[in-house]
Amino acid sequence: MPELGFTDDTNNLLSGLPGADRKRFIESCEAVTLVLGNVLCEVGEPIQHVYFPTESIISLVMPLDSGTGLEVGLIGNEGMYGLPLVLGVNIAPFHSQVQGAGPALRIERSTFIKVLGKSLSLERQLKRYVYVLMRQLGQTAACNRFHLVEERMARWLLMTRDRAHSSEFHITQEFLAQMLGVRRVGVTKAARSLQRKSLISYSRGNMKIHDSEGLERAACSCYHSDKQIYYRILNG
Repeated sequence: MPELGFTDDTNNLLSGLPGADRKRFIESCEAVTLVLGNVLCEVGEPIQHVYFPTESIISLVMPLDSGTGLEVGLIGNEGMYGLPLVLGVNIAPFHSQVQGAGPALRIERSTFIKVLGKSLSLERQLKRYVYVLMRQLGQTAACNRFHLVEERMARWLLMTRDRAHSSEFHITQEFLAQMLGVRRVGVTKAARSLQRKSLISYSRGNMKIHDSEGLERAACSCYHSDKQIYYRILNG
């Protein structure tokens, strides 16, 4: 199965549009560079902009009463941020933060709604993505409940690799713990296990995947399930 996204500098959802519709939509956007750690929108706030990453990554986090949060979604150039607007809702359901710096296309909310109303192909594409994201959110919920931390870490590293288009990226233990919803000791134990199997190396926040096929075998089935539903629905 191919990796998510076509190339490093396009957005898969927009690439799937007819040429004329894609051109008109991109002309309504502005090119921006997302900065690592920047918060795009807090949960419950109005969504002001829609983002289509090309080489950046956006993390969707559900805040908890304890002040911590759990990552429930990861968006790279396979998707978009601002999907509630497609459903006629203007309130952000998640805390959204830039996890991987890089370029993206940004479009203002009112402009996006106008363009969406004039393009049946864009509406169809994004409604399909709504279904895919709903399915992936459910998959993540089940994964967090039933699968081992090591399996979940392997899945998360593969998801990040697909969206970063690189087997090397920077990630702290604190951030990994938040993304996986576990304590740092759990992250340390899982990372050491994957390192002993020569699947990854991890030092001072620098993560490198050495054996992608081995890491896929170590990951839970959710990784392939996510990719299968994406390609089946959006390329069907």
